[in-house]
Amino acid sequence: MTADPTGSTVVGAPRLPAVDLFLLAAHGLPATVTYARAAEAAGLGGVWLAEHHFIAYGQCPSATTLAGHLLGATDRISVGTAAAVLSNRHPVALAEEAALLDAVSGGRFRLGVARGGPWVDLEVFGTGLPRYQQGFAEALDLVRRWLSGAATVGADGEFFTFRDVPVVPRPTRQVPIWVAATSPATVALAAERGLPLLLGLQDDDAAKRATLDRYVDVAAAHGHDPAAVEHASAHLIALADNRAAAERELRRTLPPWLATTRQYVRIDGSPPVHRDLDAYVEHLLRIHPLGSAEECAERLAASAAVTGVHHQLLMVEGAGPDGTAEQIAAIGADLLPKIPTMDLRPASG
Repeated sequence: MTADPTGSTVVGAPRLPAVDLFLLAAHGLPATVTYARAAEAAGLGGVWLAEHHFIAYGQCPSATTLAGHLLGATDRISVGTAAAVLSNRHPVALAEEAALLDAVSGGRFRLGVARGGPWVDLEVFGTGLPRYQQGFAEALDLVRRWLSGAATVGADGEFFTFRDVPVVPRPTRQVPIWVAATSPATVALAAERGLPLLLGLQDDDAAKRATLDRYVDVAAAHGHDPAAVEHASAHLIALADNRAAAERELRRTLPPWLATTRQYVRIDGSPPVHRDLDAYVEHLLRIHPLGSAEECAERLAASAAVTGVHHQLLMVEGAGPDGTAEQIAAIGADLLPKIPTMDLRPASG
């Protein structure tokens, strides 16, 4: 199965690769708008936007707001959130924004949500640690009901209680939702509902395959067809003359950017556990597509063969503010023409 431009599933169609851009707004918001327009010009299918608060790692505090701007600034590509942090938001407010964006864009909006982390965000926005720890499923189900096409929605739960209210604007279709998952509990929660996953940069193909194997077991046990679910997988990418040149450049640009993740503040005041940045950079270089267009196409094909995930989100901002636009242009000119020729069938078994 594959997805049509509205996000619906086409039964019996061949499963083809889909290549989008994954943007964290690392180089500022004006640059992010430029990158999205460049992605459309380069022929990519879409752009996905990360959301962060109070750290410089990503400078977009509202993925839906920026998505609305990018939908207005482009004509063809889809724009998704990867992901809107649901633990910081009222689910109805987020769902209303999603329904609005889906309506005004002609179905080009994609909603990805995340549990988030136990950060100070929960204190600032007043949602609190329990919403992060126990409230994600309830919030997600409320978003799903709001975007289901129902005429009215009410709630009588632990975290949300309100009378039935009209859904305005009322979606004319089930707006697609993805779930960013880094923990077994969130994977199981998405699988129970048959929702596709957004798989992150930190895991190699074997770890992603293990995550998806857990997903398959839970989804099937809850009556869903796992083969009909189109997950998406994020990949760091750097095009260069060869892999050694790409690695050399990323060893220069990645560490200062990744160091900004140390700005996270835990809500309980305890110090976060910091990664060994040099070791993490080497891990990323080892598992992601780097080098010539041929090398990167082969690596993406190999990833799809192991994981069975054919929707790939390419993260290019690791090239730094001076190299990102060039990377997007090279993806369009050099990489995309090679991807349809690659064998992206999932590995048997």
